[in-house]
Amino acid sequence: MGCCTRCQGYGPVTPPPKEHDHDHDHGHGHGHSHSHGGGKSVWRNLWDEGPGREAVVYAVALQAAAVAERLWPQLDPWAFLVALAIGIVPVARQAFASARGGNPFSIEMLMTVAALGAAAIGAVAEAATVVLLYLVGECLETVAAYRSQAGIRALVGLVPQTALRETATGTETVAAEALAPGEVIVVGAGERIAADGVVRDGSSAVDESALTGEPMPKSKSPGDTVFAGTVNGDGTLKITVGARAEDTAIARVVRLVQEAQARKAPVERFIGRFARIYTPIIVGVAGAVMVLPPLLAGEPWVTWIYRGLALLLIGCPCALVISTPAALASGLASGAGRGLLIKGGAVLESLANIGAVAFDKTGTLTVGHPAITDVVALGVDRAEVLGLAAGLSLGSGHPMARAIREAAAAEGVAPDAVDEVTAVPGRGVGGMVGAVEVFLGALGEADATADALMATGKTVSALNRGGVVIGLIAARDALRPDAADGVRRLQDLGIGATMLTGDVAAAARPLADHLAIGFQASLKPEDKLRAVQAMQASGARVAKVGDGINDAPALAAADVGIAFGGGTDVALETADAASLHARVGDVAAMIVLARRTMANIRQNIAIALGLKGVFLVTTIAGITGLWPAVLADTGATVLVTANALRLLRATR
Repeated sequence: MGCCTRCQGYGPVTPPPKEHDHDHDHGHGHGHSHSHGGGKSVWRNLWDEGPGREAVVYAVALQAAAVAERLWPQLDPWAFLVALAIGIVPVARQAFASARGGNPFSIEMLMTVAALGAAAIGAVAEAATVVLLYLVGECLETVAAYRSQAGIRALVGLVPQTALRETATGTETVAAEALAPGEVIVVGAGERIAADGVVRDGSSAVDESALTGEPMPKSKSPGDTVFAGTVNGDGTLKITVGARAEDTAIARVVRLVQEAQARKAPVERFIGRFARIYTPIIVGVAGAVMVLPPLLAGEPWVTWIYRGLALLLIGCPCALVISTPAALASGLASGAGRGLLIKGGAVLESLANIGAVAFDKTGTLTVGHPAITDVVALGVDRAEVLGLAAGLSLGSGHPMARAIREAAAAEGVAPDAVDEVTAVPGRGVGGMVGAVEVFLGALGEADATADALMATGKTVSALNRGGVVIGLIAARDALRPDAADGVRRLQDLGIGATMLTGDVAAAARPLADHLAIGFQASLKPEDKLRAVQAMQASGARVAKVGDGINDAPALAAADVGIAFGGGTDVALETADAASLHARVGDVAAMIVLARRTMANIRQNIAIALGLKGVFLVTTIAGITGLWPAVLADTGATVLVTANALRLLRATR
């Protein structure tokens, strides 16, 4: 359908080319193949980067140790100690590298101390669990990082590699990156446009949803601007190239995503912050117990060195280290079971602190395709208008055509028989009913009723029969059924919501008023990015929710980017989390789950520290020995694990 300042007509839209068609627009399913742009798959990348290989080798070693001990019991505990050594070596290597870099109390050091301490007191199974959980967590973070880069590869893949350039003697196929401003390219129906430019000849409807997020194709005629990566619809266009490949709108979006990801500081994990405090305190207290009583009070060195070593073992952070990944794993698994895909523990921790949510409109707060809102009959029956419009729309894949057919079917109106149906590129569709010409498309003359409908953000098409307008059909992208409830749930959590859309203000205002939220309209991808950054500058932790390529820079820059499952590959790859069921209420559900998870972690740490505190005091006082304290530590590990498993029972 052609979009203009007055009315909008439509014609059949030719399907996009097969290459890259899995990631071209809103409303299409996304099919991940794990391979992008000819690059390595995520799994190959995970193996080559190290964490995947280390986790797999360690898991195999643990399994081999279990089999060996069952077949030859005399190998206990040596088989597991050998397996543990295989797993702890890379972690310890990272710990000492961090220490040389000025961070001696890193999470890797805490993991190393925990594993070695547990092994020293015979709790080899606990040590193995600590290391395995850590390595699996590293794998998840590597996958998340790779996915963010896959988003950029998908963006680049939107632009064709070649173009058909016009020459003095005809046309020739050239590399798209070789096109220069002023040259003319020819783009056939259904093909992707290879460069930004201006239409020189031809008319067509162009699908610009890749950049604007809006599902309705825009009519293009000589003098109109077009963009690389968009899909030409139903006519052939000759386009004068206006920018080199590195200066196209898609190239700018790629740069914005890369810059946003570079500026986005990595989240410091809670357990990492805790390690910097806990580890030096335990080491300091143990050292003081070893040396101060003998030096200051003449106490026996052997007694107090033993008690200091006992403190180190009691302080071994097994329960502490397990408490956080156990809770995070349970939280992530609970979310996944409900269609809430959260890419790692760091994202879950960030979600717990979100204070504001910025929503895209089309395909996020709305269903992403138009629905008929008004049928205005002028001198005829409403059913006659719907039946004739449905007959003209048969066989067309245009969003407006689908909406008309659905509306007719819902009212039990059968499509009229229309002969010689012909699309008029960028304007509409015409045909013959007997000897009478009919046409559905743009309204040529001013009309107060049409103007009033368009003032509320609706798309209007006029039905003309025999040169007389007999009906107006208006459509608008409808809100998702749960949009109002989803926004209200966020507000109940004390979280502000706003709408950032590339659509015009007239279309955005009615929806924003219905949801009682603020909005910004007519935003380009860089404008959405700046809006998110402005919210962050005001002190808010911001979540950006979107499903289109135009949302990618803002998704990357937000503290947490959330994509909807029916959106583009680029949005899904760039985002930190995704709602697989595309429900607005899932945003609040993610935040509630994150807050419950962080509360669970705090509970686990309180349990572990409480038990350790008691036995630290009783050990120093000589009331209890080492082994009761070790048993208490094992008990703490069981308690925090059981507490973490409660998250699996969490519901909406």
